Amino acid sequence: MEDKAQIQEAIKSQGEVVRKLKSEKASKDQIDEEVAKLLELKAQLGGDDGKHQFVLKTAKGTRDYNPKQMAIREKVFNTIIGCFKRHGAETIDTPVFELKETLTGKYGEDSKLIYDLKDQGGELLSLRYDLTVPFARYLAMNKITNIKRYHIAKVYRRDNPAMTRGRYREFYQCDFDIAGQYDAMIPDAECLKIVHEILSELDLGDFRIKVNDRRILDGMFAVCGVPDDKFRTICSTVDKLDKMPWEDVKKEMVNEKGLSEEAADQIGEYVSMQGGMDLAERLLQDQKMCQSKLACAGLSDIKLLFSYLQLFQVTDKVVFDLSLARGLDYYTGIIYEAVLTQAGVAPVTAEAQNGAPGEESVSVGSVAGGGRYDGLVGMFDPKGRKVPCVGVSIGIERVFSIMEQKAEASAEKVRTTEVQVMVASAQKNLLEEKLKLITELWNAGIKAEVMYKKNPKLLSQLQHCEESGIPLVAILGEQELKDGVVKLRVVATREEADISRADLIDEIRRRTSEA
Repeated sequence: MEDKAQIQEAIKSQGEVVRKLKSEKASKDQIDEEVAKLLELKAQLGGDDGKHQFVLKTAKGTRDYNPKQMAIREKVFNTIIGCFKRHGAETIDTPVFELKETLTGKYGEDSKLIYDLKDQGGELLSLRYDLTVPFARYLAMNKITNIKRYHIAKVYRRDNPAMTRGRYREFYQCDFDIAGQYDAMIPDAECLKIVHEILSELDLGDFRIKVNDRRILDGMFAVCGVPDDKFRTICSTVDKLDKMPWEDVKKEMVNEKGLSEEAADQIGEYVSMQGGMDLAERLLQDQKMCQSKLACAGLSDIKLLFSYLQLFQVTDKVVFDLSLARGLDYYTGIIYEAVLTQAGVAPVTAEAQNGAPGEESVSVGSVAGGGRYDGLVGMFDPKGRKVPCVGVSIGIERVFSIMEQKAEASAEKVRTTEVQVMVASAQKNLLEEKLKLITELWNAGIKAEVMYKKNPKLLSQLQHCEESGIPLVAILGEQELKDGVVKLRVVATREEADISRADLIDEIRRRTSEA
């Protein structure tokens, strides 16, 4: 009994914590975390009958999707898959978990976010962190030297979730990659064209695609006096420039990473530069940059890339940005990231801004990223054979967050089904006739629905159509059956027409294809 009293006391004080946070308008994530603790304490008490009470919540950093959200997701997926297919990609799938050693050492400082599983029969396994490393393993294992593939699947990160900003522990990635030995920058330019097409088609608002090259970064670090063994760790710090001001980034380089202040200041001069082909040409003449063969090779490729991007008509959105670093260890050449410059909608909740009134929906951040990774497949190949690869990943959860906000902000109704016609009756005892008719429609591939009642009221059947957005109603009555017709009603305009049973399917197809 003493334990029970202690738990009740803990519930009381935890309840106070939750109430205090709510009154202070704390962030949703913070409140959710404390509510979860409260629910767990209540579950320990159990019900009056001694049965265990379940804590009804999704795991931290995950969420359920309701039909409206799923309708938006499907629309986004269809747009993206349509673009990938337009560019000639085929699709593959890989297991949701990999051998731990497959994933270890591929993600730089982010490796700590890999989800490890318990020992399974002698195999140490981890949930996949992204779709790129499993793709490289797949190529090496199957001795594939060229493929253009897309892969859409869930990945897992033991991250600190900020769900209001589209940051989760379980989320989808949409990847497009080109593997194979090709002439420089042609596949790379196509990847950027794909990002441009997808973001334009989804209509998320204005965007920029930032481009850089790992070789330019490494060359820049070398000429600025960064020791070789610090390249990757300094790269990870530079990668934070989109989230932190330069002063904080410099502090991290000098105080935490042990870089000299002089080297950090020289890096600061370069990473503030942005431009296009002209900037690449200028840097090729730069006295310091000229000292690095690596940087020169990268700058020449950037020039070539921009010449192809002009032909693809996407240079209006692409910027050469020396601050772009992308923290992943496996990149070897061109890297890029697409960011929204304004999402076109304000965040739905105050929590989305963590109560900061001046912060705009631009906080969504990057919505796509990728680059060239020529050495990754070779890491898995027993003979170290390299397969050059370049790819892009669409940050789909962030895209969903914006699309959901837009749907919320607009009065437009999101349809959660694709039903084209409701089979209804105005009189009683016509269930069998309705079931015969709906069977004809289903067999013809028409999306149709009928109410699961013997004698529903016509009004309730019509109301269901209006609520669900079903455009047509096929109404049966004694007279219609005698005349061999069906009364077809347009829900929006309430117009009605008698259509012969033989012509009904063609008429429904005609009307729904026009809609």
